[in-house]
Amino acid sequence: MNWLWSNLDLVGELMLTHLALSVPAIILSFVISVPIGWIAHRYRWSRGVLLSLCGLLYAIPSLALLIALPIVTGQRTTSPVNLVVALTLYGIAVIVRTAADAFDAVEPDVRQSATAIGYSAAGRFWGVELPLAGPVLLSGLRVVIVSTVSLATIGAVIGVQSLGSLFTDGLQRGIQAEIITGIVATMVLAIGLDWASVAIGRMLMPWWRPSAAERRRTLDRVERVDAA
Repeated sequence: MNWLWSNLDLVGELMLTHLALSVPAIILSFVISVPIGWIAHRYRWSRGVLLSLCGLLYAIPSLALLIALPIVTGQRTTSPVNLVVALTLYGIAVIVRTAADAFDAVEPDVRQSATAIGYSAAGRFWGVELPLAGPVLLSGLRVVIVSTVSLATIGAVIGVQSLGSLFTDGLQRGIQAEIITGIVATMVLAIGLDWASVAIGRMLMPWWRPSAAERRRTLDRVERVDAA
């Protein structure tokens, strides 16, 4: 505890830095994944290819990806941009399948009814399909939030400051309290963002309340991602 009280400013600064790395990647992965998931749902011939390609992104070793990305981005290896790009790719790998499943879950009768009362294709997407797919999309987003906040710690290995820096510094100097603080702070940040996403989801989708079964499915997805 003495180490924590003496370094509260450092922990707070690293939490903000970690947040600045994680949030853009979470938003980008969600914004990119939703249209890909919709295409996989709408055009069945593309489903296998898109889901397989996106799923393969998660198989790329994180350290190798961070070392190779500067060739593509033109940034320094230690640039936070590379880490945000890598986290976005991993987020896409996690959420695209969920997005396709979310649009699959919208009943065909509902789409036909929307078309029958005059919805255009774009209007039907924004006014009917996306709101109905929202709860499942949020479930996938929550998995991405937890996995992204966790993966962002790997940036410390190549010199990008984050809560992972507490792990590397604590290991090098043999300070267990610093390592434990990094682990707890990462978990607190992930849980805080998860709660925020649920609160925003309830505001945007007041008809939705997560059931016990849905919460269980979300936890199962998190465990499968962690195991991968």
